[in-house]
Amino acid sequence: MGLLLSLLQNHLCRADLQSKQTGKNPLKVYNIINPNNNGGNLQETVTVDNENNFAIINIHAGSCSSTTVFDYKHRYIASRVLSRRACYILDMKHKAIPALEQLKRYIYERKALKNMYSDKYIWVKYSPLQSLITHVDWFLFGSPIKQLCSHVPLYKGEVVEKTHDIRAKACTKTGFLGILGISICAATDA
Repeated sequence: MGLLLSLLQNHLCRADLQSKQTGKNPLKVYNIINPNNNGGNLQETVTVDNENNFAIINIHAGSCSSTTVFDYKHRYIASRVLSRRACYILDMKHKAIPALEQLKRYIYERKALKNMYSDKYIWVKYSPLQSLITHVDWFLFGSPIKQLCSHVPLYKGEVVEKTHDIRAKACTKTGFLGILGISICAATDA
């Protein structure tokens, strides 16, 4: 979890320095607290960097905590799940991925309405043996994803159009809860 906090702090420090130099702050930080199914609260922190064209979503939920980076400049999404000690990356070419402006609108509506719900959901499948990326070109994925994933195994995921085609086990949920859910599942060979 310390690496995730340093990722966010690094971007906040860069934005603070830039805001002192230019008078503008390219980062917008949103804190969303919602009740969960267990009677407690679930906290999501969303950081949007308009200048560098990415968003970082932190879901604070104990062992189910995750961080997801939407890097619109490099066109990749990466999710790191605390309990899995791994990163999952997928290409942003899928039609269900909202543009950054749309994502910001969803965040605003979610904060304003408090109970916004979207049925946008993506199922991502990866094969633990075949999807492991062993030689990573971090330039291709960008620095936010490098900072998130450089010290853990990185798996390439693929979006599955039909949920009955998943043939998977051990799914975990990441993304932006209530706006764009992402389930990452280990594929089984059937």
